[in-house]
Amino acid sequence: MNLNCFLLILFVCFIGQSSEEQRQADEVKIGAIFSFGTTNGKVARIAMEAAVQDVNSDTTLLDGRKLALTLHDSNYSGFLGIIGALQFMETDTVAVIGPQSSVMAHVLSHLANELHVPLLSFTALDPTLSPLQYPYFIQTAPSDLFLMTAVADMISYFQYREVIAIFSDDDQGRNSIAALGDKLVERRCKISYKAILPPELMSSRDLIVAELLKVKSIESRVIVLHTLSITGLKVFEVAQELGMMTSEYVWIATSWLSGVLDSTSVSTKVASSIQGALTLRPHTPDSQKKRAFVSRWNKLSNSSVGLNAYGLYAYDTVWMIAYAVKEFLDHGGKISYSNDSNLDSFAGETMNLAALSIFDGGKKLLSNILKTNMTGVSGPIAFKPDRSMFRPSFDILNVVGKGWLRQIGYWCNYSGLSVVPPESLYAKPANRSSATQRLDQVIWPGKTKIRPRGWVFPDNGRPLRIGVPRRVGFRAFVSEKEGSGVVQGYCIDVFLAALKCLSYPVPHQFIIFGDGHKNPSYTQLVNMITAHEFDAAVGDITIVTNRTKILDFSQPYIESGLVVVVHVKKMRSIAWAFLRPFTPLAWGVIAAFCLVVGTVVWILEHKFNDEFRGPPKKQVVTILWFSFSTIFGAPRENTVSTLGRIVLLIWLFVILIITSSYTASLTSFLTVQQLASSIQGIESLVTSNDAIGYQVGSFAENYLFEEVNIAKSRLVPLGSPKEYADALEQGRVAAVVDERPYVDQFLSTYCGFQKVGPEFTKSGWGFAFPRDSPLAIDMSTAILQLSENGELEKIHKKWLNRKVCGGQNSEADSEQLQLKSFWGLFLICGVTCCFALLVYFCFMLRQFKRHFPELTQRSTSTRTRISHSIRLKKFLSFVDEKAEISANRLKRKRMEMENLSTS
Repeated sequence: MNLNCFLLILFVCFIGQSSEEQRQADEVKIGAIFSFGTTNGKVARIAMEAAVQDVNSDTTLLDGRKLALTLHDSNYSGFLGIIGALQFMETDTVAVIGPQSSVMAHVLSHLANELHVPLLSFTALDPTLSPLQYPYFIQTAPSDLFLMTAVADMISYFQYREVIAIFSDDDQGRNSIAALGDKLVERRCKISYKAILPPELMSSRDLIVAELLKVKSIESRVIVLHTLSITGLKVFEVAQELGMMTSEYVWIATSWLSGVLDSTSVSTKVASSIQGALTLRPHTPDSQKKRAFVSRWNKLSNSSVGLNAYGLYAYDTVWMIAYAVKEFLDHGGKISYSNDSNLDSFAGETMNLAALSIFDGGKKLLSNILKTNMTGVSGPIAFKPDRSMFRPSFDILNVVGKGWLRQIGYWCNYSGLSVVPPESLYAKPANRSSATQRLDQVIWPGKTKIRPRGWVFPDNGRPLRIGVPRRVGFRAFVSEKEGSGVVQGYCIDVFLAALKCLSYPVPHQFIIFGDGHKNPSYTQLVNMITAHEFDAAVGDITIVTNRTKILDFSQPYIESGLVVVVHVKKMRSIAWAFLRPFTPLAWGVIAAFCLVVGTVVWILEHKFNDEFRGPPKKQVVTILWFSFSTIFGAPRENTVSTLGRIVLLIWLFVILIITSSYTASLTSFLTVQQLASSIQGIESLVTSNDAIGYQVGSFAENYLFEEVNIAKSRLVPLGSPKEYADALEQGRVAAVVDERPYVDQFLSTYCGFQKVGPEFTKSGWGFAFPRDSPLAIDMSTAILQLSENGELEKIHKKWLNRKVCGGQNSEADSEQLQLKSFWGLFLICGVTCCFALLVYFCFMLRQFKRHFPELTQRSTSTRTRISHSIRLKKFLSFVDEKAEISANRLKRKRMEMENLSTS
């Protein structure tokens, strides 16, 4: 009996052990490491368990095997996460889902690499988790690189240039914000300040308050908040208490906020604190699979937590593993493990690390996962060669009401921002031009639809310190009222008018720069902005290359450029001044055409007009007289032929233009052009050795020395318009080089001077601001508005319009009239003459055949030479013959022929 009982017990134990071994052989083990107390952890747990049930419900999928999911709660602890991973590796796990944080992903990826166990995560989305360094780590949701690209596109779309980044001091926070900085630089934007908060559980309220007070004192009002949910909601609550959720702020929370609002209901206080914020959600296109899963969610979760996008990714991640395992098994793969020789030295130790074994099929399973091409509840799933998700996209959301999310658009890596779902754009050519980027209306913090400016003046209790040059000369541009400290002038009025166009007040204080004895150095003035002694500079400040490298300038409010001014004196009149309007070549062509036209008209009129007949000497005189008399009006001789009248009409038109031009040019030479100088422009000034004057403080000195290579010994500093005049009149300088606005004012006051040559630089005057100052952009817009509404012209007339000296033009550098100015007229006249002669010749030839038909018949070859000579002489005689004689002869021939025919 005892033996029977023993055998029975032994059989039961054997059967139980065999059943356990068989059960384990029929399972495919996968693990999951999450903090299941977090929102994403709760959602992921429910979704993964539902996916395992759905996979196991299909017994044919894994050839009768079942997925066995083991969950490990890291409970916000990195240490516990490592322990969980080690436990999985000891229990023949083929893949691990997780970890939840990028910090742990960096650590556990080394373990996965060593033991060839794929690690899949849809929440550890650090952009620096490179497949080259971590080949067994796979991100099954869009990386934060794409999230930050979307944020950068939003910032650029709303035309903000500087942002503040608030983020948790962990791997994912630092690396994601670094990616955001790179993407902003590509769009000519930047992160102006980084507010760093401790990791989640260490972020106390006092630390958040201290950091937000720093943020509040900075001029940028565009804030990107990239933290985990607990810290992020604390930041919003504190921000509202500090008055940082008003209409002047822009808050962009990354996808953590949409995950919270999709899955949990928030209190009224929290909802109020996030009102007007923008957030993003990974885009999951609508499909039958998604709708079916969403409809099951309340039952799966017992209404304990709402479904968010990461729940969909969790569900699909399990299916990705299942399909990869199926492919592995279908191709003869066996789930087996071998010892890691690198761990043999740890055998027998208290920590049984030698129990960790390498998954022999890990490499093949990893390859199968990366070849995934399926449509899950989150949409189409596939990986690019760089392992990034195929066609990543995000919903762009606006928090309104009681924490509701209102969709205002979409972002996809294919075409940027749009108001239509990304999947509808993939069939069209990619287009990321600014004209196609669009989002719907946003309700901003403060419940306003007016887009915040995005910046304010720093909250330091003082107005802007604006440097203004104390000029000695040309005080109409900018000057100080004697001893009052009040500044006035053209530049000041333009600046104040531009401020009135802004939609916000700009507290400012003018600080005068200069000793009042000479013009200050404008280079020193702008350098004081970079040294933070001035917040801006207003005045006649030229926008030049060197200054734009260290400062930002507004739109130019007046054009400028360097010109040359010389002193002029009366030229001695010469006896042949009347020949100066035309060049010798032009005179020669005019004379030649007079003779040509006279000859053509003589040919056309000779046969029909008695005034063009007579002895050869008389005819030559007639041609010469007719040719040159047309210059002074209609000739005495009448023209009777149609062709002659046409040629004469065209020629008289040409002569009208030529004589008018001659009169105007001669008048100019006898008045304005009596002013002359040996200096004709910058070229002749450079080649000479004469002294050159320039205005003290102007950039002209450096330009002449560095760009034009004029020796400094030739440069003479001058301070006021009177010094200009004295130096030029006394011959101390041959010319003065200065900017056009100054020169125009100088010439309006002092006579006997003129500009020579063209402007040899092109620039303008603008207001100077620190690098990347948003005020520079707004002031540029204001200046354009002043230009469009005519206010800028009114200010110009008030300060700068003066009567120019009598008889002095802005430029008196007239030149002789060239032949090229009239070649079109001569061409028309020449073509007309040739056409008239051709028609006349054809007409004469036709008449000649009628009068002498016997000479136009074909002759024998022996008489050809004689007939040609006779014909030519006869033809020339016929042309020279008077028309009446030719007509009478033809009449007689006809009568003779009639008589012969009757007889």
